[in-house]
Amino acid sequence: MATETHGAVAEAADHAASGAGMPQLDFAHFPNQIFWLVVTLVVIYLILNRVALPRIGAVLAHRASTITNDIAAANDLKRKAEEAEQAYDKALADARVEAGRIAAEAKAEIQADLNAAIAKADTQISVKTAEGEKAIAEIRAGAVDGIRAVAKDVAAELVTTLGFKADKGTIDGAVEDRVKG
Repeated sequence: MATETHGAVAEAADHAASGAGMPQLDFAHFPNQIFWLVVTLVVIYLILNRVALPRIGAVLAHRASTITNDIAAANDLKRKAEEAEQAYDKALADARVEAGRIAAEAKAEIQADLNAAIAKADTQISVKTAEGEKAIAEIRAGAVDGIRAVAKDVAAELVTTLGFKADKGTIDGAVEDRVKG
């Protein structure tokens, strides 16, 4: 039996020596390799076609729909922002008109108060002026009367100093003639 095992080992060694090289390149194994290559490619195709590609397609469709929805939402937000900007501009213009109206009303009210104050001041000035003119007239009248009295006294003293005698009626008449002009 030892010879038989030894013979089998020797035969295997001869076979290995005679078919030295890679078994993949041995033409005797090509039909078997081609079969398994075709089976493997069909299995890979089926796995890709049934599992991987639908998932990839679903992901791409989901991304495309997300992008489309985001673009639509962005356009909607842009439209809303433009509407908000128009509303803001309109509100700003209305506020400016309202501010102008309020300023005009305030200006008119201030002008009316100013006119009333000026009229009141003019009235007070007229009253004060009339009082002043009346006081000046009284002072003038008092001054003219004082001047007449002084002139009469001085004339009487002069006449007396010169050594003449004049009665009061004559001196008063002479002074009155001179004062009237």
